[in-house]
Amino acid sequence: MNKNKLLLWSVVAALAGFIFGFDTVVISGANQPIKDLWHTSPWFHGFFIMSMALWGTVIGAIFGGIPTEKFGRKKVLLWIGILFSVSAIGSAVAQDPYTFSFFRFIGGLGIGVSSVAAPTYISEISTAKTRGRLVGMYQFNIVFGILIAYFSNFLLKGVGGDNDWRWMLGVMAIPSLVYTIMVFSVPESPRWLISVKQQIAKAREILVLIGNENPDTTIAEIQSANKTAASSSQLFNKQYSKVVWLAFFIAFFNQWSGINFILYYAPEILQRAGIASKDSLASSIALGGTNLVFTFVGLYLIDRIGRKQLMIVGSLGYIVSLSAVAWCFYSEAGNVPLLISLMVFIASHAIGQGAVIWVFISEVFPNNIRALGQSFGASVHWVFAAIITLITPVFLDEKNGIYAENPYPIFIFLAFMMVLQLVWVLTKMPETKGTSLEDLEKRFIH
Repeated sequence: MNKNKLLLWSVVAALAGFIFGFDTVVISGANQPIKDLWHTSPWFHGFFIMSMALWGTVIGAIFGGIPTEKFGRKKVLLWIGILFSVSAIGSAVAQDPYTFSFFRFIGGLGIGVSSVAAPTYISEISTAKTRGRLVGMYQFNIVFGILIAYFSNFLLKGVGGDNDWRWMLGVMAIPSLVYTIMVFSVPESPRWLISVKQQIAKAREILVLIGNENPDTTIAEIQSANKTAASSSQLFNKQYSKVVWLAFFIAFFNQWSGINFILYYAPEILQRAGIASKDSLASSIALGGTNLVFTFVGLYLIDRIGRKQLMIVGSLGYIVSLSAVAWCFYSEAGNVPLLISLMVFIASHAIGQGAVIWVFISEVFPNNIRALGQSFGASVHWVFAAIITLITPVFLDEKNGIYAENPYPIFIFLAFMMVLQLVWVLTKMPETKGTSLEDLEKRFIH
C-alpha cells in the first residue's frame, strides 16, 4: 500500500510533464496556419509565435526555484496547472499575434516552473533504488504528451477549416484541469518540511506513508546533511561549483543535440524533404511513438546500468543518426532513409539525454539548494532551447532562410556538438545510481 502511494504521488507530479510535452510540440501543427493567417516576418514568427512560450519557460525556470523553495513543492505544482489551463484557453481564442504570444508566454511560465518543481518533488519523496525510474516518469510524461500532441494535431487537421489550429491548442485545457485537481491529493515533500520548515513530525508521517522503513534514520541523515551544507545557501558559492558545472553541461548539450529543433519543426523538416503536409503530421506521430518506446527502455535501464552508461549510448546514437540525416539531405536520399535516421535520432535521445537529464540535475544538488539548483539547470536548458527555436526560421524559412534549399549543414553542426558531449560524459560525468541524496551530497560538496 505504501509503495502504491509513492507511485501514485510520483505519477501525479509527473503529469506536469505530460502537459509540458503537449504544450511544447502542439505549436508544430499551428506553425504554418498561423504564418498564413498573420503573414509575419521570419524573425517575428520565430520570436513571437514559435519561441515566445520558450521565453516564458526560461523565466519560469530561472525564477521557479524561489517559490518552490519558499512556499513548498505542492503549492507550486498546483499553480503550474492553473497557468497551463489559462494558456490553453487564451491561445485558442486569441485574435492577434500579440495576444496569442502573451498566452503562449503564460504557458511557458508553467513549463519552466514544472521543470523545477516536479523533478525536485519526485526526487525528494523517492528512494535511492527507485529514484531514477520515478523521476524519469516526468520525462516519460513529457514524451507521452509529445506523442499525444502529434496525434491530436493529426486528428484535428482540417477540423474547423482555417481555425483547426485553435482546436489543436485549446484541447490542452482538458489535461491541465485534470492535473490541477489531482495535485490536491499529494502531500508536501518531507525533505522540504525538514530542511525549510523544520516540521519534523509532519515529515515523519509522510515518510511512513511512502514506505520508508527507517524514517527516524532518514530524518537524522537529512538534518546532518543540512548542517554540513548550511555554510551557504547561495547556489554559486565555491563549494557548489562542481555540481553547478555538471548541471550546466548536461543541460547545455541536451539542446545542442537539436532535439527541440527537430520536435518543434518536424512537419516542416519533413515537408522540406518532399513529404506532403498531412503525411508529415503522420510521420511526426511515428517520431513521437519512437520517443515513447525508447523512453520506456531508458527508464528500465536507468537504475540498472546507470546514468552515465545511458549517456554514452545516447551520444553515440546521436552522432550516427545526425550524420545520417545530414547525408540524406545532402544526397537527396529520399523519404524513407530520412525518416529512419530521424527515428534513430529520437531513440538515441529517449534512451540517453531524455531519460537522464531531469533525474541527474535533481540528484546532484544538496537539500538546502536543490530547488535553486534544479532551477539553474532547467534555465540553462530552456535558454538554449529558446535561442535555437528563435533562430531556426532564419535558417529554414522557405523564402529567406540561409539553408532554405538544403539544411544539411545544420545537422553536421549538431553531430559535431554531440561528439563534444561524448567527450564530456567520458571524462567528467559521475555515476549517481543507487546512492541516497545525502550520500551524493557528501561526495560532491566539499
